[in-house]
Amino acid sequence: MLERASGLDRAGLIPRLADPVPSRTVDFVEGMVERRRRGEPLQYVLGLWSFRRLELVVDRRVLIPRPETEMVVEVALAELARLDPARPLVVDLGTGSGAIAISMALEAPAARVWGTDRSEEALAVARANLAGMGGRVAPRVRLAVGDWFAALPRELRRRFDLIVANPPYVGADEVLPPEVADWEPAGALVAGPTGLEAVAAILDGAPTWLRRPGAVVVEIAPHQAGRAFELACDAGFPEVDVHPDLAGRPRALVGRLPE
Repeated sequence: MLERASGLDRAGLIPRLADPVPSRTVDFVEGMVERRRRGEPLQYVLGLWSFRRLELVVDRRVLIPRPETEMVVEVALAELARLDPARPLVVDLGTGSGAIAISMALEAPAARVWGTDRSEEALAVARANLAGMGGRVAPRVRLAVGDWFAALPRELRRRFDLIVANPPYVGADEVLPPEVADWEPAGALVAGPTGLEAVAAILDGAPTWLRRPGAVVVEIAPHQAGRAFELACDAGFPEVDVHPDLAGRPRALVGRLPE
């Protein structure tokens, strides 16, 4: 919080801890401390959060980017390298803050990336994050409003090399910690009665939008791995893998289509 309020990083802040502090800065810090005391997540209090190589604007309009999703991006980049298209076309479904879409564009410099979301409010955050990237990335990323594939132009069917998503995967009856349930957008968390409704919709639609060869990478909850594997097979993916997160729990489902 002190770094955020002062505009200094830790190395610059420590030598100045004995300096007089402007009253405006004191008020700002006290406001942040009070927000945190009421249970608001630190990420929202700060308004910024790191994700892979990015520092993203985050607020209550979007899900807080998590380390598990950083690993999903790692898996997606590996799939893109395996496919090795000359000018990859990628879509991030349910982009939220834009964390996945912008990371893919940044770390795969030849990729053209679409990011879709049904929430205009979430897309406003994604646009702010994309604007901060400047000319290196922004011209290669397009954002569109709509529910999953419905946001995409029909002429892009069978054109995508890779589909990536961190969809809602919480079941309606699952109990979440108050810091999550009371603050983060429910629509980005809860999928429906089973928690797999959004995962199933993405897997079912993916073959229509993928070129051959192509792949889909979807973040899932660890306890859903078995059923999600079955859904991918039922959707027509002959090759399906589930990759673990850093804690060793099943986290990233990959479905591949051959040539």
